[in-house]
Amino acid sequence: PAEFERRLAANPADHQARFDLAMIQNARGDRNAAADNLLSIVKADRSWNDDGARAQLLKLFEAWGMTDEATLAARRKLSSLLFS
Repeated sequence: PAEFERRLAANPADHQARFDLAMIQNARGDRNAAADNLLSIVKADRSWNDDGARAQLLKLFEAWGMTDEATLAARRKLSSLLFS
């Protein structure tokens, strides 16, 4: 993840680096960080990659389970972003 963190430090709008970092964070079990990075993309540019960050979040929610704490927290944040 260091490569992606360097890319984000140089360019916070590098959505691909943020997306890739989120996938690594999820694989390492850091669900909250993964969700936060995907939510950051949704907030900055929902249309990026055909709404890819939101779509990936939904896949993660399904994989984590709808009663998982990370799912519940990220769903609240996503709803706030989409409907506020």
